[in-house]
Amino acid sequence: MQLILYSKPGCHLCEGLQEKLEQIQSLNLQLEVRDITTREDWFAAYEYEVPVLCRDSDGKEEALPRPSPRSTVQQLERMLQQYLPEK
Repeated sequence: MQLILYSKPGCHLCEGLQEKLEQIQSLNLQLEVRDITTREDWFAAYEYEVPVLCRDSDGKEEALPRPSPRSTVQQLERMLQQYLPEK
Protein backbone atom coordinates (compact mmCIF):
# COMPACT_ATOMS: atom_id res chain seq x y z
CA MET A 1 0.00 0.00 0.00
CA GLN A 2 1.33 3.41 -0.99
CA LEU A 3 0.81 5.93 1.82
CA ILE A 4 1.41 9.66 1.75
CA LEU A 5 1.95 11.56 4.99
CA TYR A 6 1.54 15.32 4.78
CA SER A 7 3.73 16.76 7.49
CA LYS A 8 5.67 19.84 8.49
CA PRO A 9 8.94 20.34 10.34
CA GLY A 10 8.66 20.52 14.11
CA CYS A 11 5.23 18.86 14.24
CA HIS A 12 5.42 16.31 17.06
CA LEU A 13 2.14 14.69 15.96
CA CYS A 14 3.55 14.22 12.45
CA GLU A 15 6.80 12.78 13.78
CA GLY A 16 4.96 10.40 16.10
CA LEU A 17 2.72 9.08 13.33
CA GLN A 18 5.66 8.65 10.97
CA GLU A 19 7.61 6.68 13.61
CA LYS A 20 4.64 4.36 14.18
CA LEU A 21 4.08 3.83 10.46
CA GLU A 22 7.74 2.94 10.00
CA GLN A 23 7.44 0.29 12.74
CA ILE A 24 4.66 -1.63 10.99
CA GLN A 25 6.27 -4.76 9.60
CA SER A 26 3.34 -7.00 8.66
CA LEU A 27 1.91 -4.75 5.94
CA ASN A 28 3.64 -3.95 2.68
CA LEU A 29 3.69 -0.17 3.15
CA GLN A 30 5.50 2.36 1.04
CA LEU A 31 5.54 5.67 2.90
CA GLU A 32 6.13 8.99 1.19
CA VAL A 33 6.45 11.95 3.57
CA ARG A 34 5.56 15.31 2.02
CA ASP A 35 6.66 18.50 3.73
CA ILE A 36 3.78 20.95 3.26
CA THR A 37 6.14 23.91 3.58
CA THR A 38 7.72 23.04 0.23
CA ARG A 39 4.63 23.71 -1.90
CA GLU A 40 2.05 26.47 -1.62
CA ASP A 41 -0.88 24.22 -2.58
CA TRP A 42 -0.02 21.64 0.09
CA PHE A 43 0.46 24.37 2.68
CA ALA A 44 -2.88 25.99 1.82
CA ALA A 45 -4.68 22.65 2.01
CA TYR A 46 -3.08 21.24 5.16
CA GLU A 47 -1.67 24.16 7.17
CA TYR A 48 -3.97 23.49 10.14
CA GLU A 49 -4.63 19.79 9.48
CA VAL A 50 -1.29 17.98 9.68
CA PRO A 51 -0.64 15.17 10.02
CA VAL A 52 -2.77 14.03 7.10
CA LEU A 53 -2.46 10.44 5.97
CA CYS A 54 -3.60 9.46 2.47
CA ARG A 55 -3.40 6.33 0.42
CA ASP A 56 -2.51 6.46 -3.23
CA SER A 57 -4.99 4.35 -5.14
CA ASP A 58 -4.07 4.24 -8.82
CA GLY A 59 -2.84 7.83 -8.81
CA LYS A 60 -5.79 9.17 -6.82
CA GLU A 61 -5.22 10.28 -3.25
CA GLU A 62 -7.76 9.23 -0.66
CA ALA A 63 -7.52 10.76 2.80
CA LEU A 64 -7.70 8.21 5.59
CA PRO A 65 -9.30 8.88 8.97
CA ARG A 66 -6.91 10.57 11.36
CA PRO A 67 -5.57 8.08 13.88
CA SER A 68 -5.43 9.14 17.50
CA PRO A 69 -1.97 10.26 18.64
CA ARG A 70 -2.45 7.74 21.46
CA SER A 71 -2.87 4.83 19.04
CA THR A 72 -0.35 2.07 19.42
CA VAL A 73 1.52 0.65 16.44
CA GLN A 74 -0.80 -2.38 16.60
CA GLN A 75 -3.94 -0.22 16.61
CA LEU A 76 -2.63 1.78 13.65
CA GLU A 77 -1.86 -1.44 11.81
CA ARG A 78 -5.40 -2.76 12.36
CA MET A 79 -6.86 0.54 11.12
CA LEU A 80 -4.73 0.41 7.96
CA GLN A 81 -5.74 -3.18 7.23
CA GLN A 82 -9.26 -1.91 6.56
CA TYR A 83 -7.91 0.12 3.64
CA LEU A 84 -5.81 -2.55 1.97
CA PRO A 85 -6.83 -3.15 -1.65
CA GLU A 86 -8.94 -6.24 -2.23
CA LYS A 87 -7.08 -9.09 -3.89
